[in-house]
Amino acid sequence: ILILCFLLDQFSVDTLQFLLFLYVQQLNKVSLRTSLIGEEWPSPRTRSQSSSLIGKSTCQNKNWNDLEHQAFVLNHLLDLLELLLDPDQLTASSHSTHSSLVSLEAVRALSFLIEGSLNKAKTVHPLHELALWQPFHVKNGYSKISRTFSFPKLEGWLRSCLTVNPFGMSACLKSGKKLAWAQQVEGTTKRAKIACNAHVVPEAYRIVVMSQVYKQTLAKSSETLEGAHVRIHRCNESFIYLLSPLRSVTIEKCSNSTFILGPVQTAIHIHSCDNVKVIAVCHCLSISSTTGCTFHILTPTRPLILLGNQAVTFAPYHTHYPMLEDHMGRTGLATVPNYWDSPMLVCKENSNASVFRLLPSSEFYTFVIPFEMEGDTTETPGGLPYAYQKALRQREQKIQVWQKTVKEAGLTKSQRKQFQVLVENKFYDWLIYTGLRQQLDSLVPPAAGSKQAAG
Repeated sequence: ILILCFLLDQFSVDTLQFLLFLYVQQLNKVSLRTSLIGEEWPSPRTRSQSSSLIGKSTCQNKNWNDLEHQAFVLNHLLDLLELLLDPDQLTASSHSTHSSLVSLEAVRALSFLIEGSLNKAKTVHPLHELALWQPFHVKNGYSKISRTFSFPKLEGWLRSCLTVNPFGMSACLKSGKKLAWAQQVEGTTKRAKIACNAHVVPEAYRIVVMSQVYKQTLAKSSETLEGAHVRIHRCNESFIYLLSPLRSVTIEKCSNSTFILGPVQTAIHIHSCDNVKVIAVCHCLSISSTTGCTFHILTPTRPLILLGNQAVTFAPYHTHYPMLEDHMGRTGLATVPNYWDSPMLVCKENSNASVFRLLPSSEFYTFVIPFEMEGDTTETPGGLPYAYQKALRQREQKIQVWQKTVKEAGLTKSQRKQFQVLVENKFYDWLIYTGLRQQLDSLVPPAAGSKQAAG
């Protein structure tokens, strides 16, 4: 409710589209609280209804299974259409729709959920534009005089035309091309699934899917990623750099990993993740069912903390790469306003302030992106908050004092060598303790050199 009120305070919405949105929530037969923690859509409750259409599902994640989505819409199409009728067309005793007419405004609202193309072409149109095409008028019962559709004909036309999304997750995993990564350790990605459908879909529907990446450092900056919807699933103990302007990012069921993202034009959503770190500039961030996660964020909207989160840490954005400011310009993101430190607790269960904390300045370190690229950005956009700048200066002063002390200690050449070995051993132990050894080892440049490829 808080999310909806927050949105309605700033924007106006189409009434019929808003009804469809609310009804889709109700179809899952779940409360608003449980829907906020990211219950899979469609709900597992629809599985029995859709079994005759799709058979045994090969994808356990319903959010990624386009066959489930198709079955879900077909099972509830009648209800969706009835919802869009004028109230006086439905009697109190019966929902007979044989003589009902569906307004053009109602079909335009249905475009919120359904769109398509002609003859499987790559150009995608909203539903109402397709419905108004002259050759379809006989099939969908459209009348130019009344600007309405025959209810039974419209329903039959939709049922005959609705098909699996050819630009969805399932299609991408099945026929998508494997990406060429600039940085990738060979021999340890046998179970990883990394695919992109850019070669077969319109730009607005470009998807990059990454699943089951394990103990890897992957990096990419290319036109393939630009404007893509990125879906990251079940990645563990990995470091993933996606240094391009992105459309949206969803990270699900990942653990012990770090994600460094280029500017995200719309939203980043994190769900069911443990001990992950996300470093990004984004328009919006929402998190649900996470534990021990850290977010270094630059965002013009308040981060949304939904249900099921524990030990969340928010910190200022603290890195840069040469093309960052150019990429921010392409996505319309700026350095102000920045609400990284003002998260919104959406649910009553999250009223306890211990759900999240702001990273203490004493624990703050900058993050260095270890790749060479062309570009003009040489520092963190917008700078750092004063407390964090002060902490970095104090740490630098301690290093200078230490270096001066060593220099003035009057050590012999043999003693300096012995002292250096001692320091290196301590540093090596620290790398293993913090888990950073894996990242450094995976950053050894490939034979072609360390400069990042643009493939």
